Formats: sequence, C-alpha cells, structure tokens
Amino acid sequence: MTSAFDPETLQTLDRTYEIDIETSRAESAPVHRVTIWIVVDGDAAYVRSVRGPTGRWYRELLANPRGAIHVAGVAGRRLDIVAEPASDAATITRVSDALKRKYARWPASLAGMLRDQVLPTTMRVKPA
Repeated sequence: MTSAFDPETLQTLDRTYEIDIETSRAESAPVHRVTIWIVVDGDAAYVRSVRGPTGRWYRELLANPRGAIHVAGVAGRRLDIVAEPASDAATITRVSDALKRKYARWPASLAGMLRDQVLPTTMRVKPA
C-alpha cells in the first residue's frame, strides 16, 4: 500500500466534483455505493459525510476501512482505498477550506458540509 495517490490521480480527483464511494461493514457484507464529494489538500485526498456520523458509507468505513472510489477520467475508474479518520483541527480546517474553494458554486449544499456535527467525519482516503 502506498501512502498517497500519484500526482495524475490527485489532479483528476481535484478536478472531479463527484465520485462514487463503495463501502461495506465487513469483508463478507454487502457492498453499498453512493455519490459524494472529494477534495485534495497537498498530496492527500479527503471525504466528509454530509449526513454526519449517521451516514452509511461513513459508518461502514469506520467498521471496515477498505473500500473503493469510482472516478471518471481515471484508468479503470475503480480505485481501491483505505480510509482513516482525519480528526486533528488543522486538517479539518484545511479540508473545510478546500471544500469552500471547490464547491463555492453550490452554497446551500456546501453549507451542509461545513456544519459542526459533520466536521468529525472527515476522512483521508489512500490507495490500498
């Protein structure tokens, strides 16, 4: 497992407004797929649950950090990932700032991603 996506993938993720994330609560459990937002900060990619801690994909990644993202413009479109909580205040602030820059054209939806109750659901996704 590498610790970061390659620069070309990071650029694609940075330009892509929506991805599909694939999760399951355990290796043998059913897989679920939902469309979410993604941002890049430096050499890292981050996601956050607009539904806060009740979001299914978020709960499933906490239980089983292995999943996948599907991204238009990336060879094969499916990237296996491992997720880890990003709970330090500096990272959460940087991710919020990245969301503001990338999604400013959708202020109502963006506001949902910046609510206090969703900030702790910030997760870094890395190649698996």
